Amino acid sequence: MALTKEKKKQSLDGLKANIAKQKSVVFADFSKVNSKDLFDLRKKLKEAGCVLKVGKKTLMRIAFGQSNISFWNHIKKSVPGQLALVFGMEDEIAPARISNQFVKTNENFKILGGIFEKRFIDRERVLVLANIPSRNELLSKLVGSLASPTTSFVRVLDKIRETK
Repeated sequence: MALTKEKKKQSLDGLKANIAKQKSVVFADFSKVNSKDLFDLRKKLKEAGCVLKVGKKTLMRIAFGQSNISFWNHIKKSVPGQLALVFGMEDEIAPARISNQFVKTNENFKILGGIFEKRFIDRERVLVLANIPSRNELLSKLVGSLASPTTSFVRVLDKIRETK
């Protein structure tokens, strides 16, 4: 069913608003994914502060072009079906990580590429981003690394005191 000009304008405005707020974007082909699985993905993304948008490819191209982010020449060859955009609003890595987890359980969902720091990145670089631990995990590892020498020193002093 064709969209009216008013609906296209609303869709375009919504896409531009998401593009303005995004920290990263993952492009995915979801042609053969059933709606129940897609609903579950949307729920996981929402919990992580991300948004999944589906729309006409032409409107997406126009919205990114008006936001001074050109990606269409890089991705147009690999978009055979429907295109979904996973916007990361709070965490830059969350869209890639959650999309990659979803790919492992649903082979019909294909990651095509993404935008990170206002530049297009290919599929392989999106998968590299997906394997980076979350910010909280990295902070906890840092705290553990900083506390380890102090803890070891205290244990040594305790053992010395016990032997006397």
